[in-house]
Amino acid sequence: MSPSSETDSKMEKERENNSVTSTTSSPPHTLFVKVSSCVFYGVCSFLIVIVNKTVLTSHKFPSFQVLGIGQMVATIVVLSCAKQLSIIKYPNASSDIPRKIFPLPVIFLGNLVFGLGGTKKLSLPMFTVLRRFSILMTMAGQYFVLGQPSSFQVQGSVYAMILGALVAASNDLSFDIVGYVYILLNDFFTAANGIYVKKKMDHKDLGKYGLMFYNSLFMLVPAVVFAYETGELDKAMDYPHWTDAWFLSQFLISCIMGFILTYSIFLCTFYNSALTTTVIGCLKNIIVTYIGMVIGGDYIFSWTNFIGLNISIAGSLWYTFVTFSSQVESKPKPPGATDEYPLVKTIRKEERN
Repeated sequence: MSPSSETDSKMEKERENNSVTSTTSSPPHTLFVKVSSCVFYGVCSFLIVIVNKTVLTSHKFPSFQVLGIGQMVATIVVLSCAKQLSIIKYPNASSDIPRKIFPLPVIFLGNLVFGLGGTKKLSLPMFTVLRRFSILMTMAGQYFVLGQPSSFQVQGSVYAMILGALVAASNDLSFDIVGYVYILLNDFFTAANGIYVKKKMDHKDLGKYGLMFYNSLFMLVPAVVFAYETGELDKAMDYPHWTDAWFLSQFLISCIMGFILTYSIFLCTFYNSALTTTVIGCLKNIIVTYIGMVIGGDYIFSWTNFIGLNISIAGSLWYTFVTFSSQVESKPKPPGATDEYPLVKTIRKEERN
């Protein structure tokens, strides 16, 4: 071999080593981090549904839009204070921020408004079942927007969830067309939010804190104007229990939980896929579904509805098993690697030597 060939070979090996080193210097997220972010999001999602249901149904607070505005304000205040205390960092406001963040603020507002509206209109079990349609929408969005097709097993688990939702909804004795429309729109915005959050975070222009802050900031004024024009702001101002300490504490908890939930969504989406985040949001409804049968006072039992709920829950468990068992088996791959099978790796190693 000529000296020039040996030099080229050495340079090529160095480039390969550097590429592997750069990959391992920023290691892929461990299974513990992935699962922890999912559990954190699931717990937050569970708690806020219960708190929102208490505020809107038990306390009969008249405006879910004003509750959503309170959650936006809480996000802005918390992140602003954290930045001033140098706890977190995100870019200062500039003329190119709207371009970097669009269309997330519109999606965020739609997700918030229709999610709260559906919480108020439907019983908890039916709310949680119909939310499973966001999984199907997210799976389609990941394929068409992010170019990430789902495996056959993942698709099968998603279709099982949808089948259970259809069975449960077919005999919903508390059917509310407005509530159904709200939840399906909420599903669409949830899917779009997860996909575009993943897309924006991959670019790392604003970071998760910047996305959260400017999402809430840009949509606060339009949300207030919309609430005023629809009379929701007047209804909230006329609410007679603002001096009730128990209601006020629940309202403030809901506002803070809105911020924490948003943070957990961004965290879960960052460490996992948009589809996993959507499924975890529905998986936590295993607890919410059964609790909702005994609290809230708006669930009407029927065997068809109950069986549908359990089919959908089984699909959620199936998806969780498929997703995280595959992540346990998978390992970090160097650039250009096409498989992880030990025999193939051994053969390739021998060929290189």
